[in-house]
Parts: sequence; structure tokens; C-alpha cells
Amino acid sequence: MKVEVWSDFACPFCYIGKRRFEAALEGFEHKNEVEVVFRSFELDPSAPRDNDKDMHAILASKYGMSYERAKEMNDNMTEQAKTVGLTYRFDTMKPTNMLDAHRLTHWAGEFGKRYEMTERLFKAYFTDSEHLGDRGVLARLAGEIGLDTKAAADMLESEAYKTEVREDEDQASKLGITGVPFFVVNQKYGISGAQPEEVFANALNEIWKEDHPLKMVGGSDDLACQDGSCALPTDDK
Repeated sequence: MKVEVWSDFACPFCYIGKRRFEAALEGFEHKNEVEVVFRSFELDPSAPRDNDKDMHAILASKYGMSYERAKEMNDNMTEQAKTVGLTYRFDTMKPTNMLDAHRLTHWAGEFGKRYEMTERLFKAYFTDSEHLGDRGVLARLAGEIGLDTKAAADMLESEAYKTEVREDEDQASKLGITGVPFFVVNQKYGISGAQPEEVFANALNEIWKEDHPLKMVGGSDDLACQDGSCALPTDDK
């Protein structure tokens, strides 16, 4: 089973959704046969690298609400994050353009560490208040998960993996994905949003059953107690 997850590091629901999905996956009987791949999605490709507004002001401007109302919404999001063991610090988050962060995950994937890089970047942004638009910061974060810091820095100074990011986004567009997180299972089934853990768990089980139907081997058409099993008799009246 393959699960592809479109997400953006600027999306608070994406980190929460990641945790809920991971919890469901942990309890899934066939978890060792599930491949999880994170895909790139930019909620605001035109976002500046450096922004002098805080997250409350940005939210207030985006939705035409008061600063106080925006802060209240972010406080509510912080409480949601706590329910899955995450710490959000909206007061000190550094809003930025996420293209380089997405490029870094594709590069990390070349070394089998795309999942680890994705997790580190989410934590860096929402919990550690790191500037994910700063290439020096990104290179350091790559080093923290065991990748070569200088190689990461050199890659970030190039245009490498920009095409791969755009390909992920183009694929999302073709699938009709307009918001994240969005989970695609076996390129056939879609799950939108940071759904509750039980929704992910039910989906994993149902999709597995559909793709692995029970195959009958041997036995008899005679619906009676024989060959080690019993079946209901038919009504011949």
C-alpha cells in the first residue's frame, strides 16, 4: 500500500494531520507494508522570504478580521495541536516562502531521509520558530538528521529540485487537490484534511480489504458442516 501526502510546512493542519495519520498507521496490522511519501504543495508560492508581520497579523489580513480574532483562532489551533502532542508557538513563528524547504525534502529523499526531513522541518517551523526561508538554517537542519550540511547548502544555492516540487504540485492539480493536507492511497482513494485518527484507521483497513480480497481455496459447494467449517443450510421449501 502506498500513501502519498500533499502538505505544506506553512499549514498548521498538515502537522496535526501527519500526527493523526501516524497514530492510525501505528495501530494498522499491515503497517510494515505501507509506503508513505510526502509530496510538495505551496499554499502561497508568492510569499516573501522575509516578512515583518507576525502570524496573527497575516491571518487577520488574509481573512479580513481583527488582530484579536486572528490571535484567538491561532490559540484554538495551538490547543488542537496539544491533543496530538505538538507544541505550536504562533507568537514567534517566522512566516516565509517554503519553496527551498520543499526542495530540501526532495534532496533528502535521495539519501532515504525525506520523511525525517519533513518531520524536522515541521517541528522547526511550528515549535522551534526557525526561519525556513533562510538557507543557512535549512542546511543546519539537514545536518541535524545526519545529512551533509555543506552539500545541503550547495544544493540550496542552486536551482536543483525545483522541477520536482513543481511536478508534485502539477500532480496535485490534476488530482483536483486544492487544499492540504491531502492523502492519496494507492493513487485511487483520497482523504482530505486532518481527519480524526479513527477515520484514517478505518480507511487503511477498508482499502486493504478491498485490495486484498479473501480467496477461497478448496472446500465444497455443499453448505453444511464438513471440512472443518459450518455454513447455514439453504431453505429448500
